[in-house]
Amino acid sequence: MADTQTDLVATCNNLALRKAARYLSATYDKALAPTGLRATQFSILQKLSTCEEATITTLAELIAMDRTTLATNLKPLAREGLVTVEPSPTDRRARIVTITPDGLARMKTALPLWRTVQAQFEENFGTEKAASLRASLEDVLHTGFQPWAE
Repeated sequence: MADTQTDLVATCNNLALRKAARYLSATYDKALAPTGLRATQFSILQKLSTCEEATITTLAELIAMDRTTLATNLKPLAREGLVTVEPSPTDRRARIVTITPDGLARMKTALPLWRTVQAQFEENFGTEKAASLRASLEDVLHTGFQPWAE
């Protein structure tokens, strides 16, 4: 018997992942709202706070985002003075993203709000299940697809 439309929807990995991602993103966005940051922006600042600077290409790889979407997400952060985006001194084709002192301060202001929602999720979902979920999602990134390859 052929798959029914209901079966296709029920077994679609992409839909299941995107539903959960939208749900959690909205939850984190709501928690971070008092800082003026969205969850994606917070993640960018958090990643930059650990490496100080990165090319757009490297940063996109680190957070599993295509370069165009990353560049779009960097614009409001740059406008607010939270990051700088400048040509690389060694390769004029590359652009270097750097977190500013204001960006680091904003990320640190948002960190307790992020920690609170993170702890609430782990309490509601289960600490071990959350760790397993993160490991499984990391494994997804190693399934051989190359969605942003040119």
